[in-house]
Amino acid sequence: MQTIENINNTIKDNIAVMVYFSAPTCNVCHALKPKLLEELDKNFPAFKVESVDISVEEDIAPPFGVYAIPTVLIFLDGKEFVRKSRNMSVHELLEEIRRPYAIMTS
Repeated sequence: MQTIENINNTIKDNIAVMVYFSAPTCNVCHALKPKLLEELDKNFPAFKVESVDISVEEDIAPPFGVYAIPTVLIFLDGKEFVRKSRNMSVHELLEEIRRPYAIMTS
């Protein structure tokens, strides 16, 4: 079970973190997540991924300002860098993080 404290510790302790908010009833969430995970694994190996099922862990989303699913939050060096909700392109998300990630991990 996820907690806000666990997620905040992951963000603090890792250079690159994706927090993925979803729910079992969200078809887009289930289609998007494997694509994102595959691309992150292939292109950005330092990324740590935290998944939050808002139907179970409903108290985690509001402190992060998340009120729609799917929502992806990208943290680089402990700071929120990208926030995408609902309709998003995997390619566009990857392009937004490519350069700063390369600078931080080189």
